[in-house]
Amino acid sequence: MNATPASAQAVPEAGPDVLFRVVNRVAIVTLNRPAALNALSHAMVREIAVLLERVRRDDHIVALVLEGAGPKGFCAGGDVRAIDSLARAGERLGENGWQQFFVDEYRLDFALHTFDKPLVALLDGVTMGGGMGLGQAAALRVATTRTKIAMPETRIGMLPDVGATHFLAKMPVETELYVGLTGVLLTGADALHCNLADVCVPGEWLDGYEARLAQASFDGDVPEALRRVFDVPRDVAGDASGDAPGTQASASALAAHAPLIARYFGRRARVEQIVASLRADLEHAQPENVRAWLAATLEALTHYSPTMLEVTREALLRGRQMTLAENFRMELGIVARAIEEGDFCEGVRAHLVDKDRKPRWAPATLSELREARVQHFLCSPWRADTHPLADLGA
Repeated sequence: MNATPASAQAVPEAGPDVLFRVVNRVAIVTLNRPAALNALSHAMVREIAVLLERVRRDDHIVALVLEGAGPKGFCAGGDVRAIDSLARAGERLGENGWQQFFVDEYRLDFALHTFDKPLVALLDGVTMGGGMGLGQAAALRVATTRTKIAMPETRIGMLPDVGATHFLAKMPVETELYVGLTGVLLTGADALHCNLADVCVPGEWLDGYEARLAQASFDGDVPEALRRVFDVPRDVAGDASGDAPGTQASASALAAHAPLIARYFGRRARVEQIVASLRADLEHAQPENVRAWLAATLEALTHYSPTMLEVTREALLRGRQMTLAENFRMELGIVARAIEEGDFCEGVRAHLVDKDRKPRWAPATLSELREARVQHFLCSPWRADTHPLADLGA
């Protein structure tokens, strides 16, 4: 496809929820629902997929940047309320059913992971759930001092999906289990520490990135040129934070808690065992910072969906041995069971609709959860040849 000059493409061309422009041969796709922290609707997923194909086929465009509109977030995730409404109405199938939302979202995420041009994601502000699915596909993941990352799905009776069983596996297994099970909020420094970001810069550094992008030369090494646009030069880094280059964020709490994470979240420990260990150690004298971590971790593991905690643990472990396409196929099966037979709708009711914060999980406790139920959720609802993502990666 022949490209028009960048100057002619500098104005938004797509619908209001997704903006598209080209600056100096680099396409910029902006998620444009700032009031909703740029949460992904089904229409947005489809629009981004169309734009991705447009960028792929345009020889004039050398790279793609994904960003969120507004100062507060890249993307807070999928539109969970819309999915819940469709589920309660029994609208699973069809082009606008909840199953198709996940199929289209996972196909988009897979396409981003396998995109053949350099991809940059600006993980500035809130970056959760579906936002992580987009952002973790990038070759250059830019976190900032304003970054707030989490995969909090177990809190609402879901599992960390959108490829999380793939991208969380970049961490040590104990860290992966801790982050995936508890949904802990991570800073930019944490993201850099656990390989969920490639650079971490002061938030203000991104505010003026387009001017630097417009001045950059992309005639040579495009990934290196992009890194120079988004990473902080040594002299600026020192002025901005007083820290060494590459450490523009504050110290990582996740790194500080690494010994605790390794102690409690071994790959052989079931969630019920982790809870028992946390509870037992809270009964003994502990330094205040350790006690706070133990209490917060215990709080999460005793209040989130028991079914999805154990299912998530097993899925994360299995995912470490899978291809990317296999990860997405496994996640879709688990999501389908969570919505149709699990705790998802109750979790959304308790935390996002009624907001009573008192979900009635079924079963209610880890001790009541049976292994057969866990394995049922991990068993695909489809035969291999009829899976909605059967052709992914083929």
